[in-house]
Amino acid sequence: MNSAQKKLLLKLAAEHGTPVFIIDHDKIRENYREFKKRLPEVQIYFAIKANSHPEIVKTMYDLGASFDVASFPEFMTVHENIKNLPDKERQDFIWDKIIYANTIKPVETLKELNPYKPLVTFDNSAELRKIKEHAPDAGLVLRIRVPNTGSVVELSSKFGAHPGEAVDLIAEAISYGLGVEGISFHVGSQCCNFDNYVQSLTLASNIFKEADLRNYPIGFIDKQGKRKKVLDIGGGFPAEYSKEVQSFTSLAKKLNAEFKRLFKNDNVQIIAEPGRFMVATACTLVTKIVGKAIRDGKTCYYLNDGVYHTFSGQVFDHQHYSLHAFKDGETKVCSTFGPTCDAFDTISLTDELPEDLEIHDLLYAENIGAYSIASSTYFNGFPPTKVVHVNKKR
Repeated sequence: MNSAQKKLLLKLAAEHGTPVFIIDHDKIRENYREFKKRLPEVQIYFAIKANSHPEIVKTMYDLGASFDVASFPEFMTVHENIKNLPDKERQDFIWDKIIYANTIKPVETLKELNPYKPLVTFDNSAELRKIKEHAPDAGLVLRIRVPNTGSVVELSSKFGAHPGEAVDLIAEAISYGLGVEGISFHVGSQCCNFDNYVQSLTLASNIFKEADLRNYPIGFIDKQGKRKKVLDIGGGFPAEYSKEVQSFTSLAKKLNAEFKRLFKNDNVQIIAEPGRFMVATACTLVTKIVGKAIRDGKTCYYLNDGVYHTFSGQVFDHQHYSLHAFKDGETKVCSTFGPTCDAFDTISLTDELPEDLEIHDLLYAENIGAYSIASSTYFNGFPPTKVVHVNKKR
């Protein structure tokens, strides 16, 4: 981080107090444009669970993004951004721009979703029966189980039909009078093994072919009257937390080659659900030292933010967010703790920080935009961090 960026962080911390979570909308736009540049055929469905702040949703909507939601409150967060559109445009938006990508939905949620005729995912017979009864107007996308090897957060143990059962589930949905529009998969969050995508695309292609051979129509009718299949390649696109992360450019080259090889002659609409890729590198936290102790000869800093709040991604997302000091000085291995009275609220036992920092000194953590404030609590009475936006208007 350069000196100008540090000055801005200090200015915002002085103005708003700490802890303060700073969202840079220019960086979100940069990430969005990078994705579209490298994967021009893919429509972005931003996974808002990564960071569901309404201002981020607004920025993504203005860029032309669609949205992946996984709960009815998330659905309504998106809906609030288009509530002032005319009724016809609003309904078209819901149909074209939102996928409810949680394969397991409460009956109450299905009833609330049905009037909007959304696109929803499924991966088992019981869910199909629920959809048939409570959301028969929904369009369906079958989620399949795919390799998650090498991904930071594995998902296939919980979601996805076995590929060998896929066409039978499609047939079952059609027998209920439901429309199956396509196939989806997810290679795991922060996927560092790009072969996961190659194997998953091959599985999806084979399922499309088998369904065609068995005369099970998959797809939707587009505005030109042609049948199109949805291919949802999910998320997992790696955020550049460090220089060791493989580049998105190399992943995009591999994906584009597979799209051409496997789906060149199919009428397929490819969508993706990037969340982390869009927001992880767009947010920075500034926190304050509120206590200092020497424990077993080691300097320990106690901060006014912790794992029950913005650092929750260390628990739920398996990420470590390195803390940095604004003050220069020789660094040593220090421990950093959050403000609650719970020993679980440990940020790190190995942060490299100056040992001469004092109470009221400030620290910052970069690349903390994904799965962080989204999971903040009020545990022990400590509220979530303040959120400040920069470069919001364009």
